[in-house]
Amino acid sequence: MSTGAMDELVAPLCDLLVGRRFVALTGAGCSTESGIPDYRGGGRTGPRNPIQHDAFLRRPEVRQRYWARATLGWARFRAAEPNAAHRALAALEAAGHLAGVITQNVDRLHRRAGSRRVVELHGALAEVLCLGCGRGEDRDSVQARLLDANPRWLEMAGEVQPDGDSDLPADAVAGFAVVACLSCGGELKPDVVFFGGNVPERTLTAAWEVFAQGEALLVVGSSLTVYSGFRFVRRASELDLPIGVVNVGPTRADDLTHTKICAPASEVLSNLERQLVRT
Repeated sequence: MSTGAMDELVAPLCDLLVGRRFVALTGAGCSTESGIPDYRGGGRTGPRNPIQHDAFLRRPEVRQRYWARATLGWARFRAAEPNAAHRALAALEAAGHLAGVITQNVDRLHRRAGSRRVVELHGALAEVLCLGCGRGEDRDSVQARLLDANPRWLEMAGEVQPDGDSDLPADAVAGFAVVACLSCGGELKPDVVFFGGNVPERTLTAAWEVFAQGEALLVVGSSLTVYSGFRFVRRASELDLPIGVVNVGPTRADDLTHTKICAPASEVLSNLERQLVRT
């Protein structure tokens, strides 16, 4: 799309946000252009056979399945780099237009792009916690131990999933050796909110603190199907705050938004940054 055509497309969003300090709520669509697929793009209606919170806590075979698949997917997930959408949000924050980012993503790309005030609603795959003693461990360290315990595992083929997971047949998973906490020998869990789990209260409190600093809300790359994100749009609507959406496809809040742009996030946000910051 030409610069002039993109200027025209983004103009209503620019008019909505100009002169207002806003908060960004981001979802998987913000990271698809970094090579991380989303759950509901490309005709998908939702996650396929996701890990459930309660099942992970109760069932050893579910934990084995998760770590077997995640070990394969981690290298490719970790290699993802911030795209223009992440960089534009960081620039908007640095220029004082953006109060902060509330993200549903677990890829930590906002921080890597330079965003300073980021609340990760669903945690981050880069961190692992022991379910027994609470000890934290870097995901790269856990990955090294998993590969030591499962030689040649990265030679397995698998389809990368949105959360860094990878699809594997059951017979391959059955032979996978799971590693334990280095301190107490307890079970390890990535520091993320699985399906059916709840956002920790301290995280939610931090998110509302960021939300309170905004005079408008910008949703980027989220269908808002999950309540953890939709709640902020609903509250913005209750407060009569301007709401803008950048998302390819319908969202749960289409009837609450003041303006919506159906286009890739990187193109729209790069243009928005140019109009708000550089002109």
